[in-house]
Amino acid sequence: MHSKTKKIRYIFLIYWFLLVYIIAALVWWFIALNQQNKQMTIFELQQLNKDQPGYTQIVNKIQEDEKSKTAQYIGEGFTFLLLIVAGAVFVYRAVKQQLHFSQEQQNFMMALTHELKTPIAVAKLNLETLQKRKLDEQQQQRLIQTTLQEANRLNSLCNNMLLSSQIEASNFRISTEEINFSELVKECVQDFIVRFPQRHISSSVIEDIFLNGDTLLLQMAVNNLIDNAIKYSAKETAIQVLLKEEKNNITLQVQDEGKGIADEEKKKVFDKFYRTGNAATKGAKGTGLGLYLTKKIIQNHNGEITVTNNTPSGCIFTIALQAAE
Repeated sequence: MHSKTKKIRYIFLIYWFLLVYIIAALVWWFIALNQQNKQMTIFELQQLNKDQPGYTQIVNKIQEDEKSKTAQYIGEGFTFLLLIVAGAVFVYRAVKQQLHFSQEQQNFMMALTHELKTPIAVAKLNLETLQKRKLDEQQQQRLIQTTLQEANRLNSLCNNMLLSSQIEASNFRISTEEINFSELVKECVQDFIVRFPQRHISSSVIEDIFLNGDTLLLQMAVNNLIDNAIKYSAKETAIQVLLKEEKNNITLQVQDEGKGIADEEKKKVFDKFYRTGNAATKGAKGTGLGLYLTKKIIQNHNGEITVTNNTPSGCIFTIALQAAE
């Protein structure tokens, strides 16, 4: 990593050196051409005879030609300078953006490797335990439940990766049907209560809220928000899921009491691969795809998602959708 960073610094150093050299060469050529123009003007004036007819008009014409050429050099030089600077800024931003994206992809692969290895290792250990040891019914059920949880975790991860690939390939399509969104949200919440019995997860859901959308995608969006709240808040804190409808406007809120998100990062959290930079979040599991996919899903359902601060700490993710008519 250190060697790669050092190499990138050398590349940027060479880039800036070449840019400065090109601009310096442009300035040098401008000065050289301008001096040559002045020397030619002096030479032409020296060749004139003061007694010849129209001497004053000829002198004025030569001086006007000098000013015209100087203005031409300035205009052309300034145009070239603008083109060079604009091109340099474009290249610099494009390369910097590509390097940043490459770094995010590298971080994603590292996180993905960890996310895949952990549930596989847990499931393997549980199955080996069931195979080699004689356990009572309660112990067996507990190991089976844990294995199912890790399998669900792998399934969610694979779904996120598949959906992300479809979005990148422009194959992102949704199937529309009338959904009881209230039941969908309650099922998602109950699933997390079963998977994380030690967490304080509560919900307030208005019954029989219907909308038109894709069941699997909306389920993924809700699951991603609840999963995000669990990842980035302490075990002893509460997580609340609220669903209500007012005048055909559906509002879903997922509230946590974690460390929160800085104001300058609130928009960035919906970027692909992005993960907030404080120590608490860097230690949390995740690939940086959950909120990115959630935003894409909600946008494709003609809704919007926002994040605000919770009181006294934490975040509130709010989804706004239109109810079925």
